[in-house]
Amino acid sequence: MNELYLLSISAASLGFIHTILGPDHYLPFIVLSKARQWSSNKTMWITFVSGVGHVSSSVLIGFLGIALGISLNKLESIEAIRGELVGWLLLAFGLTYTIYGIYKYVKSIHHSHLPSFLLPKNIRQWQHLPTEDKEGDNTKLTPWILFLIFVFGPCEVLIPMLIFPAYEHSTVGMITVALIFGVATIGTMLLTVYLGHKGSAMVRFKKHERYLHLVAGLIILVSGVGIVFMGW
Repeated sequence: MNELYLLSISAASLGFIHTILGPDHYLPFIVLSKARQWSSNKTMWITFVSGVGHVSSSVLIGFLGIALGISLNKLESIEAIRGELVGWLLLAFGLTYTIYGIYKYVKSIHHSHLPSFLLPKNIRQWQHLPTEDKEGDNTKLTPWILFLIFVFGPCEVLIPMLIFPAYEHSTVGMITVALIFGVATIGTMLLTVYLGHKGSAMVRFKKHERYLHLVAGLIILVSGVGIVFMGW
């Protein structure tokens, strides 16, 4: 019982630490929520679903690996491969979104050359639409891309913690550790994204809205570069 208690404390601590130290766990949600003008509820929901996918994939791999008798070294190798893959996925997404941001910036400059009353009526109406109405189906695709990236993202510190209760043949212990780690990870993601979302809402970007997509893409790109080349 004492061992499970200590393991639970470790799971909660590591869930918090590995999330806080991994900016890829929250920065994409914060910057995209600002660029896309997502509401707090939508931002929190996207973060929650992505966090569940992130933790569940590692839990599933850990449980299946233990059930099949796969060694810890092999399971950690699988997680390492997933870590490299998610880094490249985040980098590719960041690069793509940066290009999209450049396109939006150039498009906004083109429209700003003419006074409002000289612009065609359909463009004037488009300019007054909420951001999500302007983006169309592309907005609906972005949350799914984030979700898929996070499903591929590993929780490297989780699987070693599952080994001890597995060695003790304690299914309850494994489930307890997985649940505590998941709650700590997802809870930290939600809290960090919420604070970032609310903080960014206090900053007025009205004069710089044309840059938001580009900035969001660059931040995500830097996160991907950090994972791939710097081992963040």
